[in-house]
Amino acid sequence: MLDQNGLSFSKVVVLVGRCDLRKGIDGLSAMVRLRYNRDPLEKDTLFLFCGTRKDRLKGILWLGDRFVLLYIRLVEGSFQWPRSEEEARNLSSEEFMRLMDGFAIDPSVGKKRISKPISVKRKI
Repeated sequence: MLDQNGLSFSKVVVLVGRCDLRKGIDGLSAMVRLRYNRDPLEKDTLFLFCGTRKDRLKGILWLGDRFVLLYIRLVEGSFQWPRSEEEARNLSSEEFMRLMDGFAIDPSVGKKRISKPISVKRKI
């Protein structure tokens, strides 16, 4: 998968719940290891974190010889971030891009409703 910045990664791990986004690479790596029992040195795996305010994310990506720290902030709106294990799920690349753009992961279901035009009668 290739993100908008040209970085390539093969897997995305969305870490549910809230995170203190003041943490840097070392703090986020420790959280991946201690809280989620995952290896932050998993090559080409992007670990994503969301703070209390859902308008910004941080991510860490191990490229094999260095970490990349990502910081994403929406100007308007918020991310549809899972807050519990029940809300967590595997994402397709399309769903991931929708999440990164600030949209709901699930696209609208069904046809768009078209309302009938309202006719206004004027008295002359």
